[in-house]
Amino acid sequence: MNPESVTMVDGYVPVIDISTRDGAFGRAALAEAIGRACRTSGFFVIVGHGVPPELIDRMRTATTAFFTLPDAEKDRAASRPGYSGFRPSGGTTAQSLDRRTPPDLCESFGVHVTGELSDAEREALGDYPATWKLANLWPEEPADFKDTWIEYMNALHALSTDLLRLCARALGLDEDHFDGKFDRHVSSLVANYYYPQVDEPLPGQLRRGAHTDFGGLTVLYQQDDTGGLQVLQGENTWRDVRAIPGSFVINIGDLMALWTGGRWVSTMHRVVNPDRADTSSRLSVPFFFQPNHDAVIEPLPSLDSVPGQQPPESVIAGEWMAMKMQKLFAPAQ
Repeated sequence: MNPESVTMVDGYVPVIDISTRDGAFGRAALAEAIGRACRTSGFFVIVGHGVPPELIDRMRTATTAFFTLPDAEKDRAASRPGYSGFRPSGGTTAQSLDRRTPPDLCESFGVHVTGELSDAEREALGDYPATWKLANLWPEEPADFKDTWIEYMNALHALSTDLLRLCARALGLDEDHFDGKFDRHVSSLVANYYYPQVDEPLPGQLRRGAHTDFGGLTVLYQQDDTGGLQVLQGENTWRDVRAIPGSFVINIGDLMALWTGGRWVSTMHRVVNPDRADTSSRLSVPFFFQPNHDAVIEPLPSLDSVPGQQPPESVIAGEWMAMKMQKLFAPAQ
């Protein structure tokens, strides 16, 4: 990989061209660049990823068409007991970190890869309430929504699997090290629709409150022409993550940070409100690549502990993620 293949966004989040990942030399250099990003910001942007632009365009078009339907039409696909689907409120993301803020200013639609399994198969995915145990509820309109989303989700799964192998290599492990923790993964695809802000937000209210992601890797599509995503550098410096056409934003979640004993960072991020004169909407679609629900996550024995830091305790992936989700959608207090 040439040095020109890695550039920086605002000096903090690197942009990495991964088009060289089919060769051994390219993979070694990519792993080094990814490891460096995960030790610092926990975020990087990828280009040259191979996901067809035509598929991304279809996903964006179908998703935007859904969110701009009349409320009554969207409500036909509304999440209800036993089903995933549309949520007129995206929850209060900051509550996942026990921070009290007003609800986030967005709508959401989400499905899980496990949502297409049978009732019996889904019921076996943990003996506690969890979103991945819900059946997927698909909208009737647009007509191509379900097929497009499943095709897109399969493409993102393939990309995420290879990114995870590069992460393993960056940690000095065999590339297939994490495969057994993701062979029954409970990943999800979620669309966040940040509707036009006509009314003044409440104090402390954002499009998405400050939070960390819960699981392994996040692969995010964000609208090219509208900003808002910020990542935290240090204690109180927020950096914009510029939307680059044809790219995905990648970040690691809490469980990946735990696997590395804290050497890699699961970084706080948020989506800020637009200027008051800006009444445009914004779309972002994260694919959350989550481990098997019963995967035991503990610091890798091959990595030394971080000096001065208490080694994190092991957790069960599903229990951790379910606890975080319950906080996210708990009634605001």
